[in-house]
Amino acid sequence: MIRVIGKANEVWTLKKIESLLYLETEFIEKQIRNTQDKIGEFERRYGKTGQRSLYGFVDDMELLEWEGEIETIKRLEKKLTSLKEISFEYE
Repeated sequence: MIRVIGKANEVWTLKKIESLLYLETEFIEKQIRNTQDKIGEFERRYGKTGQRSLYGFVDDMELLEWEGEIETIKRLEKKLTSLKEISFEYE
């Protein structure tokens, strides 16, 4: 967990940083939803199966895109978790 501690004369700055982190969190959550939609579309089309069983049945570019979306979700979730662990304290 990351703690950000500010003094009374820095409250405006800390509030601004807190607001920006909130916006970034919202942005990442939207990216996650969009990526989940893309993965869901692929899985509706081809089923929720492992990538090895899809080779030869799915266009290679589509398969690469699907794999990339799964990796994207992992990275976005890691970033989101990090942002949500930040706490602000005001003195």
